[in-house]
Amino acid sequence: MQFDKVLIIDDELVIRKALEEQLRNLRYTVASVSSLIDAENVLGKDNFDLIFLDVRLPDGDGTQLLKHFNTLPENIEKPITVVITGYGSIESAVECMKLGAFDYIIKPFSLQEIEVVLKKAESYSHLVKVNQFFSCNSTEGDLQQELLGEGPVVQHIKALIKKVASTEATVLITGENGTGKELVAREIHRLSHLASRPYITVNCAAIAENLIESEFFGHEKGAFTHALQKRIGRFELANNGTILLDEIAEISPHLQAKLLRVLQEKEFERVGGTKTLKVNTRVIASTNRDLSKSVERGDFREDLFYRLNVFPIEIPPLRERGNDILLLANYFLKRYARKHGITLNGFSDEAKNALLVHKWPGNVRELQNTIERAVILSNDQQEINERALNILPNAHVGTTLLEDPTLDLEAIEKKHILHVLNTTHGNRTKAASLLKISARTLSNKLKQYALAN
Repeated sequence: MQFDKVLIIDDELVIRKALEEQLRNLRYTVASVSSLIDAENVLGKDNFDLIFLDVRLPDGDGTQLLKHFNTLPENIEKPITVVITGYGSIESAVECMKLGAFDYIIKPFSLQEIEVVLKKAESYSHLVKVNQFFSCNSTEGDLQQELLGEGPVVQHIKALIKKVASTEATVLITGENGTGKELVAREIHRLSHLASRPYITVNCAAIAENLIESEFFGHEKGAFTHALQKRIGRFELANNGTILLDEIAEISPHLQAKLLRVLQEKEFERVGGTKTLKVNTRVIASTNRDLSKSVERGDFREDLFYRLNVFPIEIPPLRERGNDILLLANYFLKRYARKHGITLNGFSDEAKNALLVHKWPGNVRELQNTIERAVILSNDQQEINERALNILPNAHVGTTLLEDPTLDLEAIEKKHILHVLNTTHGNRTKAASLLKISARTLSNKLKQYALAN
C-alpha cells in the first residue's frame, strides 16, 4: 500500500532537505519540522502515514512523541514511526521499539536504506489493514467506535459489558436493527483478555443459505462446485479469539445443529472434510428477534437457545434513551462536519425537539444517516434546523390500507413494503431496518411479490 503523507522531524537541515527531496521524487507529500512543538502543531492539523523522527531535538526527546502515540485511543489510527538518530545505541533502539517505533536507523544513512524501510513499512501497513478488514469487519457500518451515552440505560449496559468481558461466557445480545449490537460485542472483546486475539464477525442474514455453512466452518477443495481450493472458515479464523454470529436467528435448523455441536464440543468438520477440528473460540451472538418466541414456534432449537443465552444483554431502542439522542446527534454532527469540511454551531431548538420526539424506527443507524444528510444540506447555515433534518414520518401501515376491506393480509404487506421502499428511495438495507426484518427476508418478500428488479 502506497503511503500518501510523510512527516520529517529533525533539527538537522541537511538531513531534512535530503529526505524531503528523496521522498518527493518518490511522489510522497512531505512536511518537515525541526522541533517537537512544531511537530505537535502540524500533527494537530493533518494526518500522516509515516513519520521519520529524530531522537535528539532542541526542545526534547523524540521518544516523547512515541509515548504520546501510546496514550491515544485504540480506535485512532496512529502513523508508522521510523526513528533516525546519530547517537545510536542498543539501549536506545530497544526503548524506541518498545514504545512502538517500526524501525531504528543510524545516521548517516543511504537513500537505498530509506527506500528499503519505506517498502517494509508500506508492506506492514497493508498487512495490518487487511487484518483489520477481516478481524474488525462491522455489521453496523460506519457507526461510532465507542458506546456513547450518559443516561442510566447506557450506564447499565456498560456495567454488564465490564462484568462479562472478564469471563469467557457466551453472550446473547438482543435489540432492534440499528441499536448498536455489534458495537457492544466489539466492546466486550476489546475489554477481555482476548483483546489482542482475532475478532471475527459473520452476518448470518447477509450470506446465502447454501454458503453460510462454508462461511462458518470452511470447506475442502472439491467439496462442491467452484470449491477450487481449501478455505478456512470463520471459526478457524477466530480460534483463541472471539466470533460474533450476527442475526443468529436467520440460520437454518441444519446449521443450528452443527453450531450446537461447536458450542458443546468445541469441534467441527469443514464442508466436504472428514478431519475433526478443535477450536477454542468465545461466541457472541446477536439478533433483532425474540428467540424465546422463535423456540415456541419451532423455528429455533431450544437447546441451542439455552447454550447462547448464558449472559443476555438487551439493547433498548433509541427512542427510549432520552437525551442520549441529542448526545449522539451532536457526536455525528461534529464527525460529519469535519468529514465534509463544514462549520456548524449545533442544532436549533426546533431541530432538537424534532430529534427528541421522532420514534427512530431505524435507531442509531437512522440517526447517523439523518445527521450526515442534514450537515450537507446546512452547508450555508450557522446551525442545523428542523427543515434540514427532514425526518421521515414513522413507518406504519396507513389507515387507508386498513380501511379497505377488499385487501387481504398479503396485499397489505405488499403495499406496505412498496411504501417503505419509496420512503427510503429504494434503499433496501434501510427499508429492512424500518420494517424490522432482515435484508434476506426483504429480498425473499420482493421475489415472492414479483417486486424484485
